[in-house]
Amino acid sequence: MGLTGVRSGSKDKDSKSSSKRKLEKKLSFYNKVHNAIEKKSTKKKKLRSRQKKLKAYDLSGLSEFLPDLESLARTPTVKDEKINCKSRQALVKKEAARMQAVLKDPSFMKDPFEAIHKHLLATQPPMQEDNKSVSKGKKKEKKKRVKKAKSSTQDMEM
Repeated sequence: MGLTGVRSGSKDKDSKSSSKRKLEKKLSFYNKVHNAIEKKSTKKKKLRSRQKKLKAYDLSGLSEFLPDLESLARTPTVKDEKINCKSRQALVKKEAARMQAVLKDPSFMKDPFEAIHKHLLATQPPMQEDNKSVSKGKKKEKKKRVKKAKSSTQDMEM
């Protein structure tokens, strides 16, 4: 009871062709592996070039001039109070009294905008500018804006 339909001469041909097929499979596998390695290396090169480009935008050197986040968090400018109904009512009363005092102020009655301007100048710190950092073109633009502002206020007074 042997296998029927199997020829004795076909064994030699199959063994030769199968060895060729095996060799071709191995070669194709090696080619695929080689291509995959090449693709990976090009991706790394692309990443490296992107990282080099990002180094131009690196602003970590400026961190020494910025204030520390911890110091800012420790000194809150506004009280951290919970606002409930009572505290809100007290705040409204306080602000209403302050508003009445402002409305009764003679300088505010005379010229409200001038009074507000003087108040802001007195309460806000002056702006510090470095003459070296401002370019000549910006200085000229600033002068033009100041001249325009002065002329527009003069036109309004007339």
